[in-house]
Amino acid sequence: MRIVRTSLLLAAALLALAPAHGKDRNKDASSHEFAFVGNSADDDGEARLKRVLKETSEKSLAFVVLTGIKGDKENCGDRLYQKRRDLIDGARRPVIVSLAGSDWTGCRNSAGRTNAIERLNRLRELLYGEPASLGEDKLPVSRLSSSPRFRSYAENAHWQVGKVLYATVNLPAENNHYLPAAGRNSEYEDRTVANRFWLNRLFAIARNEKAEALVLFAEGDVKPLQQEEAKGLRGLLRREPAVQDGFEEMRKQIQARAARFKGKVLLVDSGALKGKRPVITWKGNLGQLSVGEKAVEVKVSSEKGAVFEVGDAKR
Repeated sequence: MRIVRTSLLLAAALLALAPAHGKDRNKDASSHEFAFVGNSADDDGEARLKRVLKETSEKSLAFVVLTGIKGDKENCGDRLYQKRRDLIDGARRPVIVSLAGSDWTGCRNSAGRTNAIERLNRLRELLYGEPASLGEDKLPVSRLSSSPRFRSYAENAHWQVGKVLYATVNLPAENNHYLPAAGRNSEYEDRTVANRFWLNRLFAIARNEKAEALVLFAEGDVKPLQQEEAKGLRGLLRREPAVQDGFEEMRKQIQARAARFKGKVLLVDSGALKGKRPVITWKGNLGQLSVGEKAVEVKVSSEKGAVFEVGDAKR
């Protein structure tokens, strides 16, 4: 009994001396700054990655969200995946990787057949094995994979800084990886079910935590501000699009949830820029920031309602 008591006292002493946990350290941050790096089709993804990580290491950032780890034409081998993972994990700031379509959707094996799903699962093993970000300064995150029904979807993560809830959602560019050929959409359909559950959970957490804002990061442009067309006679006569909109269901869900949420909802993505520099466009409490291939820094203040200010963009 004496030995047990001594061990407990020693553990308590060590806990008191330990550095503040990332989640506790950021919980009361009424103002902070984060960086979001859009996906690039650059063939030399490693050089760009090194440059971005160096630049963000010199900034006082709560975290960095990196969209994708490789370009479209770079290989999909384990060696490249592991090298990029190690490079990111050596960053000074916490880095959360938001998967891009270029990381996995176009991957093929030596026989020329698609192995996209196998590569996606390998990325999940390498990048999302722990309940924390990459980088030297770890930021604790909660993953969708903690739910028994969705153990595969570790790439979807959420974390909180101050009164703002942040989360990644796997929505790749190129129409959310929707494949028009019949019988080939099991990956898209299964991921849609997981993302639907994930979004419901995020809005519930934001509401329960009385968050001032919910910020969602993804590669694909969901077009959250797009108005759905009325289903009247004119809509019935209109010809259906040749290819289904792979983001339609997610867009409708986000719009419906945002309409019932008291705070702001901001989607940040790698969609095409609509101007010379990235700016946030708002429609009510729902906003969108598309950055293309650029890297942007966003200042956040949540003292009296969340306020987002976009800094100068970099290549």
